[in-house]
Amino acid sequence: MVISLITPATEGALLVPYPATLDVPYELVEHVAWLLHERRLACNTRWRKLGCFKQALLALVHLRKNETFSQLGAGFGISQATAWRYVDETLDVLAGWAPGLHEALTGLGEGDHVIVDGTLIAIDRVRADEPYYSMKHRRHGMNVQVITRPDGVPLWFSRATPGRTHDLTAARAHGIVQACLTRQILVLADRAYQGAGATVRTPYYRHHEQPEHYQQFNRDHARLRAPGERAFAQLKSWRILRRARCSTRRIGTIVQAVHTLLTCNYSG
Repeated sequence: MVISLITPATEGALLVPYPATLDVPYELVEHVAWLLHERRLACNTRWRKLGCFKQALLALVHLRKNETFSQLGAGFGISQATAWRYVDETLDVLAGWAPGLHEALTGLGEGDHVIVDGTLIAIDRVRADEPYYSMKHRRHGMNVQVITRPDGVPLWFSRATPGRTHDLTAARAHGIVQACLTRQILVLADRAYQGAGATVRTPYYRHHEQPEHYQQFNRDHARLRAPGERAFAQLKSWRILRRARCSTRRIGTIVQAVHTLLTCNYSG
């Protein structure tokens, strides 16, 4: 695989390809290739410029390294428009395998607990785009909610909403609070979810002014909730989600696609 060396200053200039590597398991590329192969069979797709393996590699480079479509096209010997279509198709295929909320909670019930948290996916927007500006993070972005197991393994990622959406508002809108209440699943969350009620447990405010057992509760709560941060660390190890340059409508699809990649077992 080669990726071109291109910058805005050299746009239109002679492209010089160079060898590069991708830090993902070979089995993951094969797994994605098989999913694409099944998609092509279902659609009765004719010959294409790139085979399934190369298309899978193309999409993973875009997700993992946040390469532009012009760089991808030059590296794989296709046009920029074709690179966009191939990546877009792969994202849809992967996102289709991501579990829905109720599917993710299957098998959980009374006596189990999960961790719920939110993060901001940074985007390129101007100050006038107020709905996307998060006062908490002081930057533009999209709000994504996650439900994880107690050990931090992600069970479900939500669709992306504008960055100014409060975490509690987002959790209610996505149905997280109600879904966990229905199954009597205990939810551990930070202070942003204060007032959620139901089965949601949050830390006490001003715990230093409270009796010792309040302070102990907050310490235990923080210890149990800490593994939830691993889910976002894994999510943002894919550089495209550190600062997305795409349409805000595609960020949710990208998150779902990455979730599928995080949970692939390569057994298919």
